[in-house]
Amino acid sequence: MSMLAIGFPQHRPSEVTFDGTVTSAPHFFYGSRTHAVHEAFNVRSDDGRPLEIVDNVALAPRVPVVVGDRVAIRGELIPDAKPGPLVHWTHHDPAGIHPDGYIDLNGKRYA
Repeated sequence: MSMLAIGFPQHRPSEVTFDGTVTSAPHFFYGSRTHAVHEAFNVRSDDGRPLEIVDNVALAPRVPVVVGDRVAIRGELIPDAKPGPLVHWTHHDPAGIHPDGYIDLNGKRYA
């Protein structure tokens, strides 16, 4: 059973690691809570789940994804986010409190 399959029924944030395929080009926005620029793109996990990936590019380098890229992701799943599930904390935590996340693309780790 995948970590996503375990995380979704909990209906609360949980740490997940999974592989998937990028399904949208990235877009950038300014986080209202963090006051930092974020990168967001969509993936379909290998078990078929559509997810939005949100990465704080003030803490980790921009990930140069394009549609069709294969990625490995570790982060915090928010299964009940609106408009749909998302994974964030895909970067290191400079405070060392939250588990570090990452995005792997083409043999390079973005964290």
